[in-house]
Amino acid sequence: MGERPPAGEAKREARHHDGHRDRLRERFSEAGADALADYELLELILFRTIPRRDVKPIAKALIARFGSLNEVLGAPRRLLMEVPGVKDAVALDLTIVAAINRRAMREAVRKREVLSSWAAVLDYITAAMAHEPREQFRILFLDKKNALIADEVQGTGTVDHTPVYPREVVKRALELNATALILVHNHPSGDPTPSRADIDMTRTIQETAKPLGIALHDHIIIGRHGHASLRGLKLI
Repeated sequence: MGERPPAGEAKREARHHDGHRDRLRERFSEAGADALADYELLELILFRTIPRRDVKPIAKALIARFGSLNEVLGAPRRLLMEVPGVKDAVALDLTIVAAINRRAMREAVRKREVLSSWAAVLDYITAAMAHEPREQFRILFLDKKNALIADEVQGTGTVDHTPVYPREVVKRALELNATALILVHNHPSGDPTPSRADIDMTRTIQETAKPLGIALHDHIIIGRHGHASLRGLKLI
């Protein structure tokens, strides 16, 4: 068992931590988030879950382990808890922050014409899917004004495959009275390059939907560090 620091030293350490926390909060309040490093923003979150400890080393360890603030907030709880100092409550708080961020971005997309707010759409689907450990197939269903009717996960598969049934996709579009679709899926490998199977599946859905008056705007593949658009690549 290690010896406890003398009472006076413990009090000085506590005052130092409190002073650091106050200064960091003040910087955020006066200068905004851009004035803080990524690890300092993480500190602000950790302050609430770890009230009596220097959290700077934990925040820096999280950034070092996952590579960026975005990767930290996208990491699953079990991996977050592999970082020294990160217990279940801390991991839960970080995943709650990530969930709030995704929900806010989804609502921003829902209230706007999707094709005119393409950057917001990409931000949302990237936040929602880039860090998924398994392939996930998602569909954005749009109305005749290209506003979002629904955003639904149609299937989750393995690390490199998700079964997709074109007739089921079109059936769901008809149920929602959608007139356009945007297909989205992720590549857990991190490389968003479309496979031959991705291209063939997309074209089959397009051919099935078109006679029923349902347009396929795009199929976006999300990787951890980028995305690929089949429309942009002139594959559909």
